[in-house]
Amino acid sequence: MSLSSASSSSSSSALAALGWDDAWAAEFAPYAVQGLLPGRVVRVDRGQCDVVTADGTVRADTAFVTPHDPLRVICTGDWAAVEPSGNPRYVKAYLPRRTAFVRSTSSQRSEGQILAANVDHAIIAVSLAVELDLGRIERFLALAWESGAQPLVVLTKADLVPDPATRAYLVQDVEAAAPGVQVLTVSSLTGDGMDVLAAVVADGTSVLLGISGAGKSTLANALLGADVMEVRATREVDGKGRHTTTTRNLLALPGGGVLIDTPGLRGVGLWDAEAGVGQVFSEIEEYAADCRFHDCAHEAEPGCAVTAAVAEGTLPERRLESYRKLLRENQRIVAKTDARLRAEIRRDWRLKSAEGRANYAAKRGGRG
Repeated sequence: MSLSSASSSSSSSALAALGWDDAWAAEFAPYAVQGLLPGRVVRVDRGQCDVVTADGTVRADTAFVTPHDPLRVICTGDWAAVEPSGNPRYVKAYLPRRTAFVRSTSSQRSEGQILAANVDHAIIAVSLAVELDLGRIERFLALAWESGAQPLVVLTKADLVPDPATRAYLVQDVEAAAPGVQVLTVSSLTGDGMDVLAAVVADGTSVLLGISGAGKSTLANALLGADVMEVRATREVDGKGRHTTTTRNLLALPGGGVLIDTPGLRGVGLWDAEAGVGQVFSEIEEYAADCRFHDCAHEAEPGCAVTAAVAEGTLPERRLESYRKLLRENQRIVAKTDARLRAEIRRDWRLKSAEGRANYAAKRGGRG
């Protein structure tokens, strides 16, 4: 076995627990020739990141991979090509992402924010300590489907709903809002349902999502088998808690698989998620296929199969209203994004034109 083959085998063995496989190794081959090390990004903050390599965890600067596009900055879950030594040590590149969980920011620039990369399962944690917000669940699901990951809704704090019948009704409500998605009830306190969840996350990379107070940190500790994540009390009034997780951290699970824990999300804006919205409301899109007009808006058009389903009681009106709301929001963000891109192109063109005029003037001045 050659030295390079031995090194590759060592890297594969050490990184396998974090999801390294033959496909990633093939993607990394050009960087291996350059003498760079493969590693997975487990934390990013202030222009630097922690990367787990075959030689251990290293701290690296991300200056070489900080482009203008915020969706292309390095993030937790990326597979990176890191310098073997140096002070500071730099991440030189990251491998093409298989999946990416993206939301829109609340800024006026209408930018997307990438929360996690290369995720297989998107776990949406929802607390049973407060009234269910089905609209918010649908919003999370749209982003999860759009990311390319498989969503999973986990109803936490099930011990606070001891009546089996009541709990079953809540599960049915969520299942109706999440077609094609598994819905689990768990209790980190009693351990109820945790074995099923542990089996799911043991396969691949999972990202833990939800608002503050959803019980994500407690859930992460239960899966890790240790109090790794800080937990704070939740307010009884509205079920909300303070953000105990302030950065996105990737953690290896004792039963296999890795978990990315995220801070509680105050806002979950859509980001070019039309396909994800369609997946969440798949039954509406099935009805829409029978509408008289292919561009039916499902408002008051004649021959609309969607509004007919609402009138017949086979489609809840709440679902249609939520569908309309998310589609409108997505259309707005796409329109803003297109406008921003057009503005950036125009700005770049003006800058280049100004540079060209300045160079031309300088040449003429030189001849004079």
